[in-house]
Amino acid sequence: MGKLALEYESGVWAVEERARDLKEPKTFDNIIGELDKLESPFNAAWSTVKTLYTVKNSEMNTNTYLKIHERARKARVHKFQSQPIYEACKQILVSDTSLTEAQKRVVQKYLLEARLNGIELPAEKATNFTSKLVKLEKQKDIFRRKVSESGSRFSYHISDHNLVRDFPETLLKYMAVEESRYQQGPWVITLQPHVYHSFLEHCPSSDLRRNTYRAYNMRASNHIDQELSNSIHMEDIRSLRGEQATLLGYKDFAHMSMETKMAGSVENVLSMITSLLAKAKTAQDKEIASLQEFAESRGFELQLEAWDVPYWRRKQKRHLFNFDETQLQDYFPFEHVFVSLLELCSELFGISFEEVPEKVPTWHPDVRFFNILDASGDYLASFYLDPFQRPGEKLQTRVDAAWSLVIRSRSDIANMLPITNLVFNFAPPASEDQPALLTFSEVTLLFQKFGSALQHLLTTVPYTECSGMTNIEWDAVEVCSNFMQNWLHEPAVLQRISQHYESGLPLSGSSIKELLASQNHMAGYDLCSELYLAHLDMELHTRKNYWLDIARELWPSYRPFTLDKYDAHLCSNTAIMADVWAAAYYSHLWSRMVAADVFQAFREPHEADSELGERFRSTFLSLGGGCHPSEVFRRFRGRDPSPDALHVLCGISQQTT
Repeated sequence: MGKLALEYESGVWAVEERARDLKEPKTFDNIIGELDKLESPFNAAWSTVKTLYTVKNSEMNTNTYLKIHERARKARVHKFQSQPIYEACKQILVSDTSLTEAQKRVVQKYLLEARLNGIELPAEKATNFTSKLVKLEKQKDIFRRKVSESGSRFSYHISDHNLVRDFPETLLKYMAVEESRYQQGPWVITLQPHVYHSFLEHCPSSDLRRNTYRAYNMRASNHIDQELSNSIHMEDIRSLRGEQATLLGYKDFAHMSMETKMAGSVENVLSMITSLLAKAKTAQDKEIASLQEFAESRGFELQLEAWDVPYWRRKQKRHLFNFDETQLQDYFPFEHVFVSLLELCSELFGISFEEVPEKVPTWHPDVRFFNILDASGDYLASFYLDPFQRPGEKLQTRVDAAWSLVIRSRSDIANMLPITNLVFNFAPPASEDQPALLTFSEVTLLFQKFGSALQHLLTTVPYTECSGMTNIEWDAVEVCSNFMQNWLHEPAVLQRISQHYESGLPLSGSSIKELLASQNHMAGYDLCSELYLAHLDMELHTRKNYWLDIARELWPSYRPFTLDKYDAHLCSNTAIMADVWAAAYYSHLWSRMVAADVFQAFREPHEADSELGERFRSTFLSLGGGCHPSEVFRRFRGRDPSPDALHVLCGISQQTT
């Protein structure tokens, strides 16, 4: 990678020299085209490193990976900080009237990236801008470290078998002081996500749930330790982001964020939040009242609080829908689900899949390789499938860790077609007689990641910088993954992908009906939770009020419980404060809204699924970052997106009418 980075930088410098030459005409081919030639092989090598870090994590430690990552990032970012290339792109955009839509998008990307890197700032302001970026990254690093350190301080030992009698085996193993004695104990509660969330769902003691909930939401706050508090760092991060945006000429950080979003404006984001909240809040009120009544009927004598919801929700879901993940697994053998998914995609998008056995070198015997062919038999793309856990070897940042990793992007100039690697951490076959079985959550994950992969693999955009997933606005990145997941709301699809591994029978009609209903259990509550964080994120990056005052102001409009006096949840929210989702957290909901509206077209009687599938392929799967997602949606739907379809998909519209 070091050698390739030097070669890449030398190539960019050569393009810069051409851009500086006043006698040399500036064209898309001799500026952007030359950069695309450099980009493709460099990205392919870098993507291979990322893949090996994920699937052979035991052979590449994180520090080594991060050093290589930083070297590759520095090499790539230079072209977006180059004044000669920036000026050449401005000239190309103005003078070349023959640019295609995709070519314009590539040039516009170079211009926007350069502006957001401060290229138009005078020298003194540019120095100030760079200084603020360095300070911001340091503050974010401190924020993440304090969340980790404060979270590791909490632990609580349990030896009472009555407390763990309903705990699933996986949770007992995670909590056991000695894993070999997970059935005997003792056990320890920690704030690791895979322990914390499952513990709240299964712990019968309200006091223990409350203490654990408070510990989790007090992380990195004054309630734990002044030295580990993120309160001041949060204000510093907000201030530095605001100053960064002001230097670039924006009203605030949220307005700057909209430059790379489908929504286009803060007002459009807030409008979506308001539209979704109206029905979600009504549904939430009914759900909590129902849950309170259910808990009381089972002997619960207190008023429900936030820490009680996961426990009673699980019990109510089991009672209402006879929902049992473990029993459902028997109906979702991995191989049958995967083959059925391929068949569904073939019918919808007019493609076929061809497994290539033993001809392509892989990193493990479980890994498989597939080619994708057009209806005419022409080769389109390929993907690896690495489905099963390999403890100690494979990266597993959380229990359900999964990735759709780009290995190669399409580039006609470099003569490259797409390759993706689908990596999961599903449990392998338990024995020769029992195949690998998926929980329904894992089935959902498989559909999601395959949707993301298809957008990369079926792109027709010929330039690396905007083919597939590249250059898609942040709030539209998850549209295709959500679209594929939405097919699991269709009874016919559930019947098709289910097959008991022993009897060969699909799920019964009544089981499918219960499974569909269970997917929307407390959908209003979940939606209100996401809407709260989305609105909080926007307010934090448009206003200067103290963070806790903003949280206290918004909380009652979204949450059904009084904000606990020890609750400082924002102090540990790395997604908003120290990751890439600042002034963008709403993006998850926006993608869900767009995907639901797209999927609704398949439920309307006007066109056949095959016709709609072909149009979906020629728009969302084909155009990638080569066309603005608002225009992509209009080409598919003939109008702008509406939140109504998401209400329908969540079952909220039925509850409130």
